[in-house]
Amino acid sequence: MQGKKEKTVVNNTTENEAEETLNYCYKHPHPSVTTDCVIFCFDKKDLNVLLIKRGVEPFKDAWAFPGGFLRMNESAEECALRELKEETNLTPGHIEQFYTFTDVDRDPRERVITIAYFALIKKSEVTGGDDASDAQWFKVKDLPQLAFDHDYIFRKALIALKQKIHFEPIGFDLLEEEFSIPELQRLYEGILNAHFDRRNFQKKMLQLGLLEESKNNVKKKNKK
Repeated sequence: MQGKKEKTVVNNTTENEAEETLNYCYKHPHPSVTTDCVIFCFDKKDLNVLLIKRGVEPFKDAWAFPGGFLRMNESAEECALRELKEETNLTPGHIEQFYTFTDVDRDPRERVITIAYFALIKKSEVTGGDDASDAQWFKVKDLPQLAFDHDYIFRKALIALKQKIHFEPIGFDLLEEEFSIPELQRLYEGILNAHFDRRNFQKKMLQLGLLEESKNNVKKKNKK
């Protein structure tokens, strides 16, 4: 009696299981997926954003947001954090997804969908790496021309930041542990592109119950 043919097992998947899986792999074209990070900081006077200078085509030597192509074994957030580390040597504690960009002709190389994130961090040194020849902070009111559709990405990120700051005290994350009310006011004015009366702004911030006095400055209250 002829014995049963043994099934080949590769990566815990039998040939039959692999064939069954392939039945659901459609032949239609698949877009590539990338991530981009819009990283904001505050230098006590102005709101800044992090850009990298592209070291490769397309748009070689143009400024852009840190980002790159998604690998098959990582999530979008993992991709964003990896690319940010590789291209700028930054590792923020938290990034937040704010929009997905799907315009058909947004990348001259191929069909590319971008998942975008933003983060608020204290200003720190950055260095260009991987396929970024440089990395620098730029004032948001004085940005150079950006590659791809990154000017549109920036506008969307700024809208998301403005919406968020209305409901959460996220601006505190951009300041030192102790800061002055005028510094906080300049930050809010920079993000919202508005001017506030000094006394009214201070009164409103203190009424929120999120700050406590510390010598000549204030600081964010510790959560109990």
